[in-house]
This record gives sequence, structure tokens and C-alpha cells, in this order.
Amino acid sequence: MQFIPIAIRGPLFMILSTGSYVVNDTMMKLATVGLPPYEVLFLRGAAATLWGIPLLLSLGYAKQIPLILDRRVLQRNLLELAAILCYVVALANMQIADSTALGQITPLLMLIGSSVLFRERIGGLRTPLIGLGFIGAVMVTQPTMQGISVYALLALGNAAFAAARDLAGRRVAADVPGMIVAISAVVVVLVGSGAAHLMSERWVMPETHHLLLMAGAGLFLIFGHFFIFMAYRVGPTGVVAPFYYCFTVWAVISGLVVFQQLPNALAIGGILLVVASGLTIVSLDERRRRLTVVAWASELHQERSAEWRNP
Repeated sequence: MQFIPIAIRGPLFMILSTGSYVVNDTMMKLATVGLPPYEVLFLRGAAATLWGIPLLLSLGYAKQIPLILDRRVLQRNLLELAAILCYVVALANMQIADSTALGQITPLLMLIGSSVLFRERIGGLRTPLIGLGFIGAVMVTQPTMQGISVYALLALGNAAFAAARDLAGRRVAADVPGMIVAISAVVVVLVGSGAAHLMSERWVMPETHHLLLMAGAGLFLIFGHFFIFMAYRVGPTGVVAPFYYCFTVWAVISGLVVFQQLPNALAIGGILLVVASGLTIVSLDERRRRLTVVAWASELHQERSAEWRNP
């Protein structure tokens, strides 16, 4: 990680996280043709667990595996479970554009929460830039908001739980590896989705292509969990959170490549707005960082000069 400039670590991890989640969502959407949603979640969780345990061992985290049950790690991942259970039901009963648009309030809630709980300053210029990113995300999704009711509340619940999840992740001890947190999330969602499936669905025997899709989705799910946790661990919330809007950019790419859905002019404008606001926020943070370093160096120089003049 040392070779990655400090200013872009958090944003880069968020971009990788949203990309991983969209690949996972794309495979899940393909698998839900013929399988009930909670069963898909359960199969994805089983695949991710089969990927994750050998991955932990290969990375040398065998002794840290009990940290999967750490109290703060479980608190974060129970919120992840609540978010995904809300999202799957909303997605199954709403247009994807509507559920996605409602999910875009997650960064705004995250910023408010970090300001209140951690006294983290957002900054005067970042606030309107974050607002522009939100507008861009809505331009991409272009929600119709037709026929929504309780499912809209579930989509909002997904956004609220996701923001709470990321805030809870900030409280996880620094010595807990990010991959441990990711695998813990996989296990918690596996158990929760399995219980939800038993209570509300009938088992449908998956075909070979379903299992292959779930194997791929499980792998990308692990990296989605890992990178979103690491993004908030290494970067300021005000800089990292707006890059959550890259989810909509990746979704457009997925629609184009997998489903042959061409974005219209409004969506392209929204993508450009999301990218522009994110790059501006990063440049502002880098400028602030440099000014801080210069001010610190100047203050140190003045102190040493004073010591030399007055030995």
C-alpha cells in the first residue's frame, strides 16, 4: 500500500469496492432468473465462505480468525445484514433505477454521522460538491418513482443501514485486518439469508450456471466488503464518501457490457458530474494536505531559528 499516494488511497479503495459490488450484483441479477432472492443470497454467501477461508489462511491470518466474532466487527456486519435484506426485497419489487437512486443517500448520511459522532469537519466546498455528486447519480439512475410504497422505505432502510455499517466500521480496532472484517460479513449474511430463506421461500434446485454465477459473485463480494472497509479506514470520510457514487458509473458499464443497455445523454452527463465532483474533492484534499505540511515545516523552522538566536 505504501506505493499508493496517501491522498488517493481512500478514493481508490472506494472505486474498487463499488466496482466489485456491481460485478457481484450483476451476477446475482443473472442468477435470480429461476431462483428466489434469499436463496441466491445464501448460495452467494456459501461460495464466498469457500473462497474466503483459504484466502485468510494464505494471507497468514489463521491466528486472527477468532476476530470474526469480535464484538465491534459483529456490530458492523449485523448492520450489513440488515442493509442487504432490505435491499434484496426492495430490488425484487421496484424498478432497479428507483431502488438504486434511493440508495444514493448513503454518502450523505455517512457524512452527517461522521460529523456528529467523530466531529469530522466536512468543509464548506465539499458540501456542494457532494450535492453535485448526488445530482449526477440521480441523473444516471433516472428514477420514475412509480408504484412505490413500503418497498421505497426498505430501499431507504438499506441506505440508512449501509451508512450505519460504515460508521460502525470506523470503531473496529486498527489491529483487526480488513480481510477478517470482510469474511465476517460474508458469514453473518450467510447465516441471516439462510434463516430468511427458510422462513419465507421454498428451495429451488440450482442449475450449473447458477452455481458458477454464485462462485463469481462470492469472490467479488469479498473484495467489495474488504475495499469499502479499508476505504474508510485509510481516508477521511469527507473525501471517501462521495466516491460511493461511482456505483452508478459501474452500473452503467455493466448495463452496457452485459445487458446491452446504452446510456442516454442525461446518464452520460450524470457520469461526468460524478467524476468531476470526485476529482475536485480529491484535489482539494491534496491541496489542504500540502498546505498543512508547508505550515508545519515553516513553524518548525521558526522554532529552530528562535532556539539558535536564544541558546
